[in-house]
Amino acid sequence: MRESTPLKVFLALPTFPDILFPFSTRNLVEGTPATMKRKTNELLFNNKRYFQSNTPKDVSSGTQTLNKLFDTYRGQLFLAKALTPQSHAEPQTTLDNPKEEPDTIGVEGSMRYLQDLGLSLEEPVVLAILTELGAPTMGELTRQGFVDGWKRLRASNLADQKSTLHSLRSSLPSSPQGLFRTTYKHTFRLALASGQRTLPLETATEYWRLLLSPPSLQWNTSMTPWLDYWMEYLAEKWKKGVSKDMWEQTGVFVQKSLEDESMGWWSEEGAWPGCLDEFVGFVREKRGKGEEMEM
Repeated sequence: MRESTPLKVFLALPTFPDILFPFSTRNLVEGTPATMKRKTNELLFNNKRYFQSNTPKDVSSGTQTLNKLFDTYRGQLFLAKALTPQSHAEPQTTLDNPKEEPDTIGVEGSMRYLQDLGLSLEEPVVLAILTELGAPTMGELTRQGFVDGWKRLRASNLADQKSTLHSLRSSLPSSPQGLFRTTYKHTFRLALASGQRTLPLETATEYWRLLLSPPSLQWNTSMTPWLDYWMEYLAEKWKKGVSKDMWEQTGVFVQKSLEDESMGWWSEEGAWPGCLDEFVGFVREKRGKGEEMEM
């Protein structure tokens, strides 16, 4: 009886499940070294081909498709100027240069992409999309955020992405603890200009109007027109910028006031920003005047 080598013994043992290796390895036990080498190569080739054919194609092809789509929107202004040179025009600085920013879509490309999705910047769903894609600013998209975001939403082409907008539009006003909450928090980052730590009041006011009225979440209850009161309070009483803490705590206040407009949850000892303490007093005063007028 011939002595088996460790390789022959290993290959002869039934240790490979058919689901992983759907072909026989026992035929390698016998044969000349040349035959074994040939069959080993066949085994490795079949193994590689099997796993390639059984790899989920939607994952790899989806990533490829999204990367190609991303690349079509890079360098919009750069390419336009290259195709239509104006000899007397001064060169303009732009981030939309594919050589300098291979993983970034700048302002021109971002605007073009949103237009191709059929979106207007006045729509609150734009903020939801930019949040889902992890956009660092209003005029910039990153490759990783774009690919990961759309993969998570299972939309790898423009047609599917347009369809996804419908569900995002319906989710924004109906999910105060879900999509609305994440969109609201991320909007502060989107709205900040480079180097800023606070939002100008005028800018914050515009975003509050966009996010807290239909077709987004409506900050309004049967007894209290909250958004109108908030805008009135800011115009009369608040002259400073809006910090991140003020922005986020206002979002918490919005959700609690929608759950209980009587403000039974309110406490002066709570860790609310001073502006919201003042706003509560402002609302109570408004309500008192309203009750007096009814009487």
